[in-house]
Amino acid sequence: MISSSRRLTRLFRGSSTACWRPRTAVLEASCRPPAPGEARDLPPAVRRYSPTAHVDGPISPGAMDELLGRAVAPVPSYETRDKAPPPPESLSADFMRFYAELDAERRATFLEKLSRGFGVDHAGVVELCGRLVDAQRRDPGTVLQAEDRLRYGLTPRYKRLLGHVARAEGGVKFLVDLRADLLGVLATQTHEGHHMRDLNGTLKSLLSEWFSVGLLQLQRITWQSPCEVLQKISQCEAVHPVRNWTDMKSRVGPYRRCYTFTHAAMPGEPLVVLHVALTEDISHNIQSIVREFTNLEAKEDVDKIRAAVFYSISSTQAGLQGVELGNYLIKRVVRELQVEFPHITQFSSLSPIPGFSSWLQGLLQAQSRKTEARGGGGPDCLSDRERREVEEATGSAPGAPSLEALRRVLASGDWVRSEALSRALEPALMRLCAWYLYGEKRRGYALNPVANFHLQNGATLWRLNWRADASPRGLAASCCIMVNYRYFLEETARNSALYLQERSVATSEEVLALVAQYQKNSKL
Repeated sequence: MISSSRRLTRLFRGSSTACWRPRTAVLEASCRPPAPGEARDLPPAVRRYSPTAHVDGPISPGAMDELLGRAVAPVPSYETRDKAPPPPESLSADFMRFYAELDAERRATFLEKLSRGFGVDHAGVVELCGRLVDAQRRDPGTVLQAEDRLRYGLTPRYKRLLGHVARAEGGVKFLVDLRADLLGVLATQTHEGHHMRDLNGTLKSLLSEWFSVGLLQLQRITWQSPCEVLQKISQCEAVHPVRNWTDMKSRVGPYRRCYTFTHAAMPGEPLVVLHVALTEDISHNIQSIVREFTNLEAKEDVDKIRAAVFYSISSTQAGLQGVELGNYLIKRVVRELQVEFPHITQFSSLSPIPGFSSWLQGLLQAQSRKTEARGGGGPDCLSDRERREVEEATGSAPGAPSLEALRRVLASGDWVRSEALSRALEPALMRLCAWYLYGEKRRGYALNPVANFHLQNGATLWRLNWRADASPRGLAASCCIMVNYRYFLEETARNSALYLQERSVATSEEVLALVAQYQKNSKL
């Protein structure tokens, strides 16, 4: 039997850094949930009903209607709801097989038909609402029964089908992938989305129940873990792509930990993956974690482990978007690390800041227009001294053109190769980034999705790190800046409640000082 180490070595053999990049793209494509129209590996129970993995010939809307009419059973009456026999298992398998054979366009049509034609009986709901109103004049028992009838009547017809599909072999994974397709259709907005949004809400609710934390298994990944699991984790690393087998081995080696949640209904499938670096202090740049390999045979010196840094958390299933997994994984991992290293008191993320660069480009463009409209004058987002330094470093004239030159320099990434320009930009970019994380909101919560995730967990917006991610991805996404969200364990519950209920962001004095500078410069 070939060991995991030898098999992974064979997988990556001959993969230099240069040739690893295109291979990574292929592997990432193989790891993500199949796009609509792509063939899926069907479970054996479904394969018995599926002679082919994909059908290229036309499938008429009539065939869809016929299949849905058979697969989606009528809703039993309220009186017989607990006595109705389940539909034959073959119907669930037929449904899964039929859907798997559709291309992208036909899947969208199929989901539209399912959501629109097999949802809630709206006329029946209106009647039940009237009965509930009439019941208010009667005894409490009658009111409660009318409420229960209404609750039952509000259940979409397709919900029973989804429940039966989940019980089939491979059914839960199938529904996770189906929801990924549904989210893709909703994102394109090519269909009128009211009914499909309702289908998405029903699926999300079911998946949230099926993937509740009590049903998940925490698994630590090591170099001795099954080769297939190591391969999937390396393929699906979304934050800092794995370059080669040595890189992967380092990420599960000394002074590193890798944990994942798994589910009994999806064996061998990591659902969400958390990478942790065990360090002396809270790390301020990612290069020291993912670019500098440790001695893979080294013994860990416990005295050198005083901080746990969460440097990557990735969800591997697009269909589980919005299902709370990452928060619980971090909490479980903290407990595991406290058992292994009782002396650790510092827990923090080292997080990317996706979206900062695009937000900054929009801000600079708007500021440039304002400056031009008022006939010159310094832009609010830069101090006079910073403006002069930028003008000198870029060789541009004062006023709006200098701001436009700055926007072009940031867009091209050329500034990282100029020590003078980098030094001139640091205070302004750090100040702007602090405001972006602290002050830019969406419905009252942090606009940045990573910030919103950690703040919901109760973390503190603790420290910004200049040039912490010098990779092309870090440059393009966040001007090389990264952020630490610090987990003060005794404060996380309170911080989370304040953020969720009052939109209050727990923030360090260091970051608040940067925010105050931004507000002063912007005259807010």
